[in-house]
Amino acid sequence: MDGPGLTTRTLRLTLQYEGTRYAGWQRQEGRLTVQEVLEEALRDLTGERIRVVAAGRTDAGVHALGQVVNFRTASRIPARGFVGGTNAR
Repeated sequence: MDGPGLTTRTLRLTLQYEGTRYAGWQRQEGRLTVQEVLEEALRDLTGERIRVVAAGRTDAGVHALGQVVNFRTASRIPARGFVGGTNAR
């Protein structure tokens, strides 16, 4: 992601979600996961292909109240803008 003239930063998000409709946290081919939905929301917001790293993961149908993830981005969106931006997607 880093390159000449391109500066990235690492951001942390603390997530809360209702996991009933998800096949868990981690991406799985052909199944809807929290990681997939979050990464797509970040792509829509920034135009970048972003991979998030979670401090843990959940199983299918499990809810989260404070799951911590981080990701790198070259976007200049203020950190607080990611909260509203991802929630809107």
